[in-house]
Amino acid sequence: MYLLPKPQKYTLFDGVYIIGYNRSIVIDALCSTEAFAYAEELNKDLQQYAGYTLAVTKGKSRKAAITLAQDNQLHREAYTLEAGEEGIVITGGSMAGLFYGVQTLRQIIQQKGACIPYMHIEDFPSILARGLYYDVTRGRVPTLVYLKKLVDKMAFYKLNQLQLYIEHSFLFEDFSEVWRDDTPLTATDILELDAYCRNKNIDLVPSIASFGHLYKVLRTKSFCHLCELPNTQEEPFGFIDRMEHHTLDVSNPESLQFVTKLIDEYLPLFTSEYFNICADETFDLGKGRSKTLAEQKGVEQMYLDFVKQLCQYLVDKGKKPMFWGDIICGFPQAAKELPKETICLNWGYAWNQTDASVRKLAEAGAVQYCCPAVCGWDQFVNRIGDSYENIRRMCTYALQYDAAGVLITDWGDCGHINHPDFGIVGMIYGAAFSWNHTDIYKGKLAADRADHTHSQFEEMNRQISRLAFHDKSESLVSAIAEIAEYGVFQWRDAVCFMERGEITIAEEDIAQAQQEINALEKIKVRLYHTVPQIGVENRMLIEPYIMAVDGIILMQKIGIALWMQKHHNTSGQDINYDELAAQLEEWMYIYKKEWRKVSRESELYRIQNVVFWYADYLRKCG
Repeated sequence: MYLLPKPQKYTLFDGVYIIGYNRSIVIDALCSTEAFAYAEELNKDLQQYAGYTLAVTKGKSRKAAITLAQDNQLHREAYTLEAGEEGIVITGGSMAGLFYGVQTLRQIIQQKGACIPYMHIEDFPSILARGLYYDVTRGRVPTLVYLKKLVDKMAFYKLNQLQLYIEHSFLFEDFSEVWRDDTPLTATDILELDAYCRNKNIDLVPSIASFGHLYKVLRTKSFCHLCELPNTQEEPFGFIDRMEHHTLDVSNPESLQFVTKLIDEYLPLFTSEYFNICADETFDLGKGRSKTLAEQKGVEQMYLDFVKQLCQYLVDKGKKPMFWGDIICGFPQAAKELPKETICLNWGYAWNQTDASVRKLAEAGAVQYCCPAVCGWDQFVNRIGDSYENIRRMCTYALQYDAAGVLITDWGDCGHINHPDFGIVGMIYGAAFSWNHTDIYKGKLAADRADHTHSQFEEMNRQISRLAFHDKSESLVSAIAEIAEYGVFQWRDAVCFMERGEITIAEEDIAQAQQEINALEKIKVRLYHTVPQIGVENRMLIEPYIMAVDGIILMQKIGIALWMQKHHNTSGQDINYDELAAQLEEWMYIYKKEWRKVSRESELYRIQNVVFWYADYLRKCG
């Protein structure tokens, strides 16, 4: 039996308690009304995995099979779970702790049905803030239905914070020029999602770009005068350009007015006490319109002054500001000049990420979250091996340097082409490692990714296969972890060639690309064979993976075709350009169907533009 996150103290005994069909779920009289919703969650799982539901009552009952109770002597998020011959008792230090105990019992029911092993669990989180950060700007805006399902999955693994990254994808008033060609989230969406999150013990934290990464905003006629670099709005759209430019001109007083207006409209929609202003990757700062100011006071001070103003603005409104730490890590002592309530979100996404930035900020006295990644940007399928190493390391550093929280990030560079479910495995890594410190590293950090404790990696993947996909073979995550290991020519390479004419594939890569196509075809066969082993309710998750493998295969074929065209096919290989173009178009048709199942239209057209550009290019080559 698997439990994720692994409980802090967990003892199994001989014996099994059978939850009889004629028994009850009893809510202790001291519990608040939320406990009824927790009982309903248990009943849904009992219906599916035992075939029946139980009566629910409050107070006392001689028919009690499951008792939900509260003990204020426990830590707020702590719980105990006892299963013995008298039944099952879950006791939480608060309703949050009780909720987490219920999630643990749900995991047991999903594996054991009504036959619950005798056990004793004492559990609590190692890190108090455990969150997920999801990019809903650069490609995908998931549907509200999907976002609620994502919240359900977060709650199941005991995460308690969600942030959605917004640049332009919210329907701000007086902002129609920015979102007019998009399908933005609305105030109604946020209010509904915030209420849903509260019921799942998750804090929905507002997060908007307020300094850098305002590409679409600063390319409009209404707001281009606020851009640090003049006349950039005249350049054609580019996925790569969007990642590199478009910072606010902080020498213009209108910039602060612009951001505070957005904050004033967005902030009231949330019940959270936090607000993330982002303020990351301000690459252009001091290089354009604010160059004179930068020469007077320095770029670092100019950055700090603007962030300080925004943080203080939020503190004055009773909120705790957050911001990304990539810039201030270059001068960490400056963190002391920010309001004491400020939290620095310290990100680092390498598989072999060191503790350098975490240590610097800790020594400077900054309050920080450690922010690893599910490693899905620019990818059809997430780099699961990299994410495992990165997340374990950053959770290790969070504990080592007493960070206030962990925030697992899921970014969408170059269109967010990967299905949103593909980040779930990394999300579960983060949930497991941030909850229970004994599950992180046993021994030294790996010097090479191939040297990480492979047995631990495989064991975690087996558990996720079983719990997240109900995969009896426990092999699915291992299979999908292999996918991203292949691909000489990637989506980012395709975008770079289309936008900048840069080709990254060399002659020695041609044979390698063909070998990787063959390996990917074998993985597809493995995925098809795994389908019958997966729970019926989860089988629809496999089609997006198979489709993504086909996308990677097509990228390899495009890379080979580009090299042949450039070198006039000196390799001697034959390629049918028209047939490859048709394969791309047929693949795009299925891709759009999958996209629309879980996401709004958003920037699907931009991904389609890339695919169809290559179809047209290939036909010209033919």
